Amino acid sequence: MSSTGVDPTGWPPPEARVAISRQLAAAAAEMTTSALARIAEEHRWFAELDAEHRSWITLVARSGIDGFLEWFAAGGRDIAPGTIFDAAPRALARKITLNQTVDLVRTTIDTVEHRIAGLPADEQGPLRIGILRYSREIAFAAAQVYARAAEARGAWDARLEALVVDAVIRGDADESVVSRASTLGWASPPGISVVIGSAPDDPGHAVEAIRQAAARNSLDLLAAPQGDRLVLVIGGQLRSMPDLVKLVGDFVGQFGAGQVVVGPIVSDLVEAARSAREALSGMRAARAWPDAPRPVASEDLLPERALAGDGHARRTLGTDIYQPLVAAGGELVDTLAAYFDSGGSIEATARARYVHANTVRYRLRRVHEVTGYSPLDPRSGYALRLALTLGRLLG
Repeated sequence: MSSTGVDPTGWPPPEARVAISRQLAAAAAEMTTSALARIAEEHRWFAELDAEHRSWITLVARSGIDGFLEWFAAGGRDIAPGTIFDAAPRALARKITLNQTVDLVRTTIDTVEHRIAGLPADEQGPLRIGILRYSREIAFAAAQVYARAAEARGAWDARLEALVVDAVIRGDADESVVSRASTLGWASPPGISVVIGSAPDDPGHAVEAIRQAAARNSLDLLAAPQGDRLVLVIGGQLRSMPDLVKLVGDFVGQFGAGQVVVGPIVSDLVEAARSAREALSGMRAARAWPDAPRPVASEDLLPERALAGDGHARRTLGTDIYQPLVAAGGELVDTLAAYFDSGGSIEATARARYVHANTVRYRLRRVHEVTGYSPLDPRSGYALRLALTLGRLLG
């Protein structure tokens, strides 16, 4: 009998089905005991469960056997095979896996079929047809139980992930946030960076594609859309910013239109707020550099960020770049200023400083060594010129 109520061909009439069911019902307790004994013998996971969970499995096994007999007697009408899982709390689905549930169902069905083999031949055929149909419905019901559980867990994980990402953006990440992230599989990697770009039309699909790309590169990932932007927290063995920007380039196409900014690498999730702050600042200032590469490191946007009012960028230019030049001595600051004032001419700089042109070249190379910015490169020169101005303003 199918769940539609149509009698399968070859089944006996109702009176005969009821009689067969009653005959088997007398042995239901024995079949349940036999099924559990086989489960315990063949599957190690059963012995590792506590007494409470083993009792739930006993209820499910007995409910399955009784349910089959009732279903068969009724010709499959008005009885849903999937209700056997209602005998145990929903927590059981979190305790045993889908594979273990399949072991439970298969062993129980094998036990019933073994019992059916001892009945008269004319009764075995309809019962075997019935157990095949019934087990199919049980399989679908088990799949639905775990699918619903997976959907619920996925929805909860997504909310929790969004909360963790939001805490990083707001600078509220503490040990409790780290603990929440660990429940999502976050492994506290040694290097962490925040990446921000515009959200695509389908953020869910984009995040899944980014997860696959991150997994291929052995990266941990926390991701969440926030309004019109998509925020990623990336973790792993992040050696340098150029390498990180290259890794982000593998999935930069999953973002929406506009710039994608990569924040600096920090050591832990609590410090990720700094990376997020610089990435957000870079997003606000990125339009001032239309020809910027995509993605771009936030540190490459220091001039635009400083002009947009980012105090951290101003201090970086005025302190981390200008002060090392002052400390290095050797008239590096004066030579650099003269080089800019002369329109980038080494010969004119040499005449202004009363030195040989090779001395100017040497000092410009020293500027590059000290700051990491080359005066000969237009983009680096732009940052250095701002650093001179801000350094003087900041004293």
